[in-house]
Amino acid sequence: MDRQFIVSYQIQDSLYLNITNRCPNRCAFCIRQTATGIGYNLWLEKEPTVQEVLAAVKDPRPYQEIVFCGYGEPLSRLEIVKEVAAALKKQGAKSIRVNTNGQANLFYGRNIVPELANLVDTMSISLNAQDAATYVKICAPANGEEAYYSMLEFARKCVGVIPRVILSVVDWPGVDVPACQAIANELGAEFRLRKPID
Repeated sequence: MDRQFIVSYQIQDSLYLNITNRCPNRCAFCIRQTATGIGYNLWLEKEPTVQEVLAAVKDPRPYQEIVFCGYGEPLSRLEIVKEVAAALKKQGAKSIRVNTNGQANLFYGRNIVPELANLVDTMSISLNAQDAATYVKICAPANGEEAYYSMLEFARKCVGVIPRVILSVVDWPGVDVPACQAIANELGAEFRLRKPID
């Protein structure tokens, strides 16, 4: 496959799907900001079609998890995520996870969570800060503080609809980890602390 068109990459027993470069955030710790990234050149010269994503997976059954996660925000291509996830489920995928900034409802102007029910097993949402001001400082979202509140509301809507919901933060200066864990607990979500490249 063309070096500029890496759609799937494997880490341990998970297969990751890279479907877009687009993201409304410019997080200080993002792999986009590093020289080495994760060992793959994930910058896409063009966004892959459903057929190209499925061809990059081949057979989902050997993997413990298929993860929508690359250089960009996967839910900016909601219809692709839905179509690919549905196809992979039919092909025997064990589990499907989406790593997201949680701003999809703000982007689309509607609650998209019900559209992902029965397709996505785990929603991993980047909380990244204990309050809106810190979030803006670290993540530089295009929509300012509104992005933070939208992300929290997205997480709230996921709980009870998506089987597993995780709120994650990066271990980064200015992040109050206990406060972030308390937010996850209050929302009824799991909590995960990540290293800057994780």
